[in-house]
Amino acid sequence: MRHRDQQSRAKRRNQSEASYDEASRARYRVRASRPGGSGEGGSDRGLTLTRRVFLGIMGALAARLAWLQVIDAPNLAAGARAQTSNKVTLQAKRGTIYDRNGNALAVSVECKTIYANPREISDPSGVSNVLVDVLGGEKSDYMDLLTQDTTFIYISRQVDQEVADELSDRLSAGELTGVYFLPDMKRVYPYGNVGAQIIGFVGVDGAGLSGLELYYDDVLTGVDGEMLFETGRDGTPVAGGASEVTEAVDGTDLVLGLDVDLQESAERIIEEAVETYSATSGSIMLTDPRTGEIIAACSTPLADLSNLTDYEALNLKLVSSTREPGSIFKVITTSIGIENGLFDKDTVYYVPARVLVGSDYVTDVDYRSYDMEMTVTEMMRRSSNTAMAMLAQDVIGADAFSEGIARFGIGKKTGIDFPGEVEGLVRQPEDYDGATLGSMGFGQGLAFPMVQIVRAYGAVANGGTLLTPHFVTHRGEEKVTWPEGDTIISEDTRAQEIEMMRVVMTEGTGTNAQVEGYDFAGKTGTGEQAAETGGYLANSFVSSVCGFANADDPQILVYVGLDGTPYHSSESTAHAFHDIAQQACTVLGIQPVS
Repeated sequence: MRHRDQQSRAKRRNQSEASYDEASRARYRVRASRPGGSGEGGSDRGLTLTRRVFLGIMGALAARLAWLQVIDAPNLAAGARAQTSNKVTLQAKRGTIYDRNGNALAVSVECKTIYANPREISDPSGVSNVLVDVLGGEKSDYMDLLTQDTTFIYISRQVDQEVADELSDRLSAGELTGVYFLPDMKRVYPYGNVGAQIIGFVGVDGAGLSGLELYYDDVLTGVDGEMLFETGRDGTPVAGGASEVTEAVDGTDLVLGLDVDLQESAERIIEEAVETYSATSGSIMLTDPRTGEIIAACSTPLADLSNLTDYEALNLKLVSSTREPGSIFKVITTSIGIENGLFDKDTVYYVPARVLVGSDYVTDVDYRSYDMEMTVTEMMRRSSNTAMAMLAQDVIGADAFSEGIARFGIGKKTGIDFPGEVEGLVRQPEDYDGATLGSMGFGQGLAFPMVQIVRAYGAVANGGTLLTPHFVTHRGEEKVTWPEGDTIISEDTRAQEIEMMRVVMTEGTGTNAQVEGYDFAGKTGTGEQAAETGGYLANSFVSSVCGFANADDPQILVYVGLDGTPYHSSESTAHAFHDIAQQACTVLGIQPVS
């Protein structure tokens, strides 16, 4: 009995244990069958996928950190700086322009640019009142600026230092905040409008816009610096905050051949001549024929720094406008013939009262109705158009004439250091018509800027060498070397030409231009002006005189021209020539010969 009981308990125990083991194994099988489980019915695909997702996320984070810290770091830093800093340009000091005697013609001076942070201004009305009192203007305009939703607004640029100091004191006294001052540079012209056409002017950003300020902008302009200063999140400058300053590098000074006193005289004389002789405009140029240095130059209308919208006044017509030269071209015609050995100053020709040029007859301005014998010198003294047309057509010929014009640089840019130079209109032999050669002999039928006449006469004066007319003589401490052309005429040709030009000034059409006591060699010219509809305008001339002194060793060359005047040169331009030439001889210390 007891044995059966023991067997029964053992059986129940074995059944219980079997039941427990089976449940445990069942739970294991369930776990093993889940993704990532192990054992029968399971696999490692779930674990691999989890690891891959985790590693992918970590890799993406690492790549993003690398991008931000290495590749995009400069952009992020710049963005951060932009939010907490302001950059202000520090203008370089523009080079000073001096005349030949060391007088400053254009100089940059320190000034202030005034700006405001409207978000710092608690009393816009009070600030506006002070601005009106010190700077002028309308209160409403300042109120519009000071109430804008921004942290930076310009109030006024290039304000004189004294005015800026007064404004600063007034704002401080009124405990008015939000207005700031930046160092700046301002271009000043100590002689006002004298030479303004030549010197030019600059814009508010300091860049040259006309004249030498434009032509030499890259030389005069320095390298701007910058100031980067720390601001708060609202853009307000942080007092005592960090700042980075890159210093500006100043521009190079220029020295010109101009004499400011002669420049002033030239401008006054040409304006008076234009008015007196009812001309539409006038021009003057003074040079040293030994070097090509320009001592004075101008054309009307003259530039006015208070009215820079008059673009015509900013052009130097001697360089940028073409004219038919008229009889001053006869110096070139006769030089070509003498240089080619075709005649000399004493050669005699039978000159008819009129000469057929193309389909028209040319006559002399003295209305000579008879034929006469003339030496070449007499042709020049009388300024005979018929004689010059005859020489060009019958003696010199198209090929020699064209080659001679080219040798004198006519129809080619001179290389003058001034903006806007043009070449002119000069026909080549293959383009000549029946009237071309004869007309060019006395300065009609071709047109070019008169700086080319100045250069050509300079070659006659200096021994036969074409020099480059130029304003600048020094860049900083360095003397500028200008290119020289070939020797275009011999000493014998030069001597004969000068002798004929002397006769013009002492006995011919240039007597009113002669300066007492000085030995001037020159030539007058009265050229007709072409009409837009064809032909020539009646009683509208380019009257001019060009000459140099003293003739044996010239130190000054003078050109004076009047456009659209009804007067011949001997009655108009000759007087203006006399006045400026006399002034030049005095100022430059040229000694009279008698």
